[in-house]
Amino acid sequence: MSEHFSSREWLTFTQVCELLGVSKNKLRRLLEDRYLLAAQVDGEPRIPADFFKNGEPLPGLRGTLTLLADMGLEGEEAMNWMLSEDSALGEAPVAALQRGHKTSVRKSAQLLAF
Repeated sequence: MSEHFSSREWLTFTQVCELLGVSKNKLRRLLEDRYLLAAQVDGEPRIPADFFKNGEPLPGLRGTLTLLADMGLEGEEAMNWMLSEDSALGEAPVAALQRGHKTSVRKSAQLLAF
């Protein structure tokens, strides 16, 4: 498990379903469609609490996760990038998304391709 994983609040799938008011099947579709991203934490899939704002998936998260996947960055690599401080942003990409800076996050993600 990455060092960036241990200091975060992680939600179980049951907690996320309750937060969003959806079934586990709907949650799986949200994960497949990159509205959310999960990682193995303590032996079970969990989603960072930082990926939500006002009881909804974080605005800009889906486009960012799609961009990362298009560049070949998925799963734990994408999660590490989202939760690690990015030098261009001066903070973790998820923190920048929380503050509404999706354009800056996507520009930073595009730099990973070079």
